Amino acid sequence: MAFVELDGSAGEGGGQVVRSALALSLVTGTPFRIVNVRAGRARPGLLRQHLTAVKAAAEVGQARVEGAELGSRELAFAPGRVKAGDYRFSVGTAGSATLVFQAIFPALALALARGRSTVVVEGGTHAPMAPPFDFLARAYLPLVARMGPRAEARLDRAGFYPAGGGRLSVEVEPAETFGRLDLLERGPEVSRRATAILSLLDRAIGERELAAVRRILPMAEDDGGVEQVAQPAGPGNALVVEVACAQVTEVFTAFGERGVSAETVGAQAAREAFDWLAADVPVGPHLADQLLLPMALGGGGSFRTVAPTLHTRTHAEVIKAFLGTEIGLADEGQRGWRVMVPAR
Repeated sequence: MAFVELDGSAGEGGGQVVRSALALSLVTGTPFRIVNVRAGRARPGLLRQHLTAVKAAAEVGQARVEGAELGSRELAFAPGRVKAGDYRFSVGTAGSATLVFQAIFPALALALARGRSTVVVEGGTHAPMAPPFDFLARAYLPLVARMGPRAEARLDRAGFYPAGGGRLSVEVEPAETFGRLDLLERGPEVSRRATAILSLLDRAIGERELAAVRRILPMAEDDGGVEQVAQPAGPGNALVVEVACAQVTEVFTAFGERGVSAETVGAQAAREAFDWLAADVPVGPHLADQLLLPMALGGGGSFRTVAPTLHTRTHAEVIKAFLGTEIGLADEGQRGWRVMVPAR
């Protein structure tokens, strides 16, 4: 079978191409090569989290791999048969555990895996520039379940940059295919909640973040709370805002860092949620990116969202390289953008 040839410097120029290619390769059985891996980043080549994703995909798919080394700027991946099982992977840094999981999840979620699987990933569960555990568990996986495959995620321990040390566990019940998903309206709002997650930091920081959220996004006092991480590996902080509607739940996150006030962290997450509510679309920018792949691998569908990000456009191009699928992106003015994904 001919290899799909990819240029990692195209589009967003980061790890998106690697992760999407791994997921698509496992499901379709199509081998690929990538050159210029993460060429658009200050530290190009495979970092620890990307290498962990490659090794995880190779184990799940019994694949032959070339270039699976730290710093490698070229990668060749030829999958075998996907197998269900109990898997455990460790990033070894604060690199994103959720992104490692998402590289192998589509293959395990389909019946080609021939059975239930359990996946445990250790690393960063709340890392900047990556979907946090809360997004995975409460925004993404419930929509995937609507398409057929079911996955129950558990946060065993939160892990933050730079120490990492977090762990998530997911039980995956596969389905024959990903069914069609149409998400054109979000429906009435059901609830909104803010949570300040703290690791080895004073509770007052979280309380200040929550107060900042309420100044922008009104909610009752009991619709928020502070959570202290048990058995922390190192200091860290994430502020999570969750807005649940009848058809979709969206999750918005900001991360505390040295020199940034608690008020700034709270306001950042609250403004993202406020902007999504004001846009009156069901799917936010990050969820739009994540939904493309399972929809393209199954029954397709459509959804309304905000202007597609570079990550979303890059993802669409990688999907086209593997499936030949032309994902439609249409600007509908005040109604936002409509994304149309053909069935496989």
